[in-house]
Amino acid sequence: MACSSLPGQVRSEQLPELLARISAGDTRAFAELHTLTRGRLRGIALAVGASPHDVDDILQDSFLKIWRNAARFDGERAPATAWMSAIVRNTAIDHLRARRQPSVELDKALMVQAAAAPSPTEDFDYASAEPIARGALARLPEDRRRLVALAYLEGESRASLSRRFGVPVGTIKTWLHRTILTVRKDCLAASAAA
Repeated sequence: MACSSLPGQVRSEQLPELLARISAGDTRAFAELHTLTRGRLRGIALAVGASPHDVDDILQDSFLKIWRNAARFDGERAPATAWMSAIVRNTAIDHLRARRQPSVELDKALMVQAAAAPSPTEDFDYASAEPIARGALARLPEDRRRLVALAYLEGESRASLSRRFGVPVGTIKTWLHRTILTVRKDCLAASAAA
């Protein structure tokens, strides 16, 4: 399957199809999945705290788990990128535990999210922030909610979003920027009122 985006850039709509083919034993699909996702998954392992010289071992174990469990992937429950990121994250944490890293490092590793980098502030109260953020996102128009989800949860490129929404890339960037500013202001106002 040819990828119309830049090499190494994941097109999220391809991944479920590749995982379905992998579950049937298609080694070419596995090679393509590996090529499309290895950079992003390497970043997840590093974010968890794995040392750069251990990352290849972690990725090898992770891709083996992806190969063995591809049939268990359920696109209704989570995007393919999130599913694979969770496998890498858990494999990296297991690797750190096996090497008996200090528990402070493991606590940080447990906080790594699949779709985002670890927070620079350890004292951030996610439990209190989540309903505020959900409320702010729920108040967005449907098309902006969809745009944010595709860009930040699915990892869809600005060029792909441009084609999907039928507007120039610059317009997509402006919409995302304005939408995030709106969500930020809404969250700040809601947290100040709480």
